[in-house]
Amino acid sequence: MRLLELKALPCRAMKRSRFFLVTMAGAAFTGAMYLSRVLSAQSLATPNFTAAQATQGRAVYERTCASCHGPNLDDGEFAPPLKGVEFRLRFGGKPLDALHDDVMRMPPTAPNSLGDGVRAQLLAYLAQENGVTASSRELSLDVAALRGAAIPGFAGGPSGGLSTGVPIPPPPARLNPLDRITAVTDRMLTSPADGDWLTWRRSADNMGFSPLTAIDKQSVANLRLAWSWALPNGPNEVPPLVHDGVMFVHGFGDKVQAIDAATGDLLWQYSRRLARDRAPTVKRGLALYADRLYVPTSDAHLVALNVKTGDVVWDHAIADPAAGYGITGGPLAANGKVMIGTTGRAPGGNFIVALNAQTGAEAWRFNTIARPGDPGGASWNGLAVNQRNGASVWVPASYDQTLDLAFFGPAQTYDTGPLRIPADAEGITNDGLYTDSTLAINVTTGRLVWFFQHQPNDQWDYDWAFERQVLPLAVNGRTKPVVLTGGKQAIFDAMEADTGKYVFSFDLGVQNVVKAVDPATGAKTIDASLVPGDGTTKFTCPHAGGAKSWLPSSYNPRTRILYVTLVEACMDLTPVAPGGRGSLSTGVRWSLRPRPDSDGKYGRVQAISLDTRKTVWMERQRAPQSTGALATAGGVVFAGALDRSFIAYDDTTGKELWRTRLGDVPSNAPITYAVNGRQYLAVVVGNGGAQANTFPALVPEIRNPPDRGAAVFVFELPNGARR
Repeated sequence: MRLLELKALPCRAMKRSRFFLVTMAGAAFTGAMYLSRVLSAQSLATPNFTAAQATQGRAVYERTCASCHGPNLDDGEFAPPLKGVEFRLRFGGKPLDALHDDVMRMPPTAPNSLGDGVRAQLLAYLAQENGVTASSRELSLDVAALRGAAIPGFAGGPSGGLSTGVPIPPPPARLNPLDRITAVTDRMLTSPADGDWLTWRRSADNMGFSPLTAIDKQSVANLRLAWSWALPNGPNEVPPLVHDGVMFVHGFGDKVQAIDAATGDLLWQYSRRLARDRAPTVKRGLALYADRLYVPTSDAHLVALNVKTGDVVWDHAIADPAAGYGITGGPLAANGKVMIGTTGRAPGGNFIVALNAQTGAEAWRFNTIARPGDPGGASWNGLAVNQRNGASVWVPASYDQTLDLAFFGPAQTYDTGPLRIPADAEGITNDGLYTDSTLAINVTTGRLVWFFQHQPNDQWDYDWAFERQVLPLAVNGRTKPVVLTGGKQAIFDAMEADTGKYVFSFDLGVQNVVKAVDPATGAKTIDASLVPGDGTTKFTCPHAGGAKSWLPSSYNPRTRILYVTLVEACMDLTPVAPGGRGSLSTGVRWSLRPRPDSDGKYGRVQAISLDTRKTVWMERQRAPQSTGALATAGGVVFAGALDRSFIAYDDTTGKELWRTRLGDVPSNAPITYAVNGRQYLAVVVGNGGAQANTFPALVPEIRNPPDRGAAVFVFELPNGARR
């Protein structure tokens, strides 16, 4: 059960809850109002209750309330404290009927169902736990009695407390940015306000570029910490979103918080209650659209929250985790829909679901494993549908509003064994569509318009599952939208956004499996000697953790330069003993190793001109990269690494301009935004994700905090510098 709610919300049976913090933001209390409250509190008596009532109330609490508020009343994961400072600020010194009204709304799934006797017992227990001594008279729910009694606001004690009847000065008036937050439109998602960061890569095209200029090559050296905010400990791979001065940040364990983006003050919090057998998972994105914030959950739901309050508007089950499905990516909102893909190894593979953004009703569903009769349906070596799996969707898709196309990137299949040797049958291939492909899906209809497979029959776990950037590039002398994406091998392919026609590729030189790329079709020629599964160890580059991974690239449309963060590492694919469990079903297990020519520098930030497809600059360091890149119109590129370093580079030369050490490992991508004309730089830290866990063995001297410390760090320029 959950108390201190402004509205009744499910907590136990519905497995979700939310805490709305009524801050002083937006409230301008006068000294007279405070004095009036204090004087009225002087006339309130402490409540009467018996020891028996309090004992009975404790049993009720432990049975129905502790799962949300915690066994000690102030240590619950899903609800606010029921004793201590925060509780007394809200209810202390105020007529007991206010607390009783909240108790009446419990439990959230069945408000006003506890009965008078049980409510009285709970009130007695809460009073006892907040310092009131039992008496010989039972607590009465008579209205006059409730209005004439109060739990003391702050009692004396070792810390002194607040003297009874003494007024305190009113807090300063402050504006609440939620009061002026506006609805997010399709036009905004395509072309956000300069100071906003509306999607995981700021805009629907996934460029990851900011037009803000106050933080530039000269001023960046003066960056200082503006504020920081602790988050639930655990891996954190979700970049924050910012709109109209409000930051929406995700915390491990399915928590979302709205924060004043200028001051770091909490505005509201949403927490999802998971079943005992459901562990929390990482996510990689949230979505803003209209007046909703869309949140994926660890039990494979998509939840729509009211951006102003954190209230649940609707909650839709996307998939069944018990069947092997999960969600670790993030949603894409566009054209009245919100779309998200599943992950996992369930029989039949994964899928993409589009929901009506207003109602949560399912609009369409697309299978990322091709079915018989579909284009590519005969590419699974004759396997029945329920023997095909994989094609997970790890990251949010991109969108072209003019074409009404969403671009998704399904991953590989771990069940590589059945695809290793092609079937001896006409019309049957072992390409394994739509793994490692770009899918262009019409958002209105859910129809597949085109697909392009970057790596058929992926036998190494070299996903092409990451960001699809929609970029205006020259094709045959004419500028048109092109979809650019790179896989773990750090080979990038570009396709025309409207047709899927191949345009070009470039290879950043950290792989040894692809021998050549056909300049006309993009088809890859594989070194057949490096295909695992023949009983010998294969040495391949990169490692399955990826030279490039889901950590996104950033593109500056003004200079037409792409910025990529990479890790230089390789692997051995070693046969496992009969009956042993391998990393892939070909019977091999991968293990990490440096490149043969390694100088001990594993992290790489690389800038590539998309006009020439040549490297403009490259900076390398010892620590493997652990974040995506952020390019800005100020001429600065930001990226972070496994040693907790957060670095600014000159976007034309790669020269280091600024460096700081963060409290923990950054594992997503930095963002920048502006509030009231002032530019901020933000990065979330939270060690433990796949990228941060893959490469530490290469750098044993890097010792990160063993107790960890997930948080968001926000930097600013001094002296009120404006954009």
